[in-house]
Amino acid sequence: MKEYKVETLIYYSKITTDTKHITKSSKKEIQEKLDEYSKNGYRLASTDATNFGLAVYIYLYFEKDL
Repeated sequence: MKEYKVETLIYYSKITTDTKHITKSSKKEIQEKLDEYSKNGYRLASTDATNFGLAVYIYLYFEKDL
């Protein structure tokens, strides 16, 4: 049997010439979430992302064996 968790991270676009500003600003927080969940026995099972307006939603799906 497995236990599942979903973590949603939201980042907002801004006017800039740097087309990778969301990638650069989100790396640290995403790594922190990966470290946090792995310490609790979870592994990253899947990811997804979508955008709505100026926001980018990143979904991290974790699972662990019970």
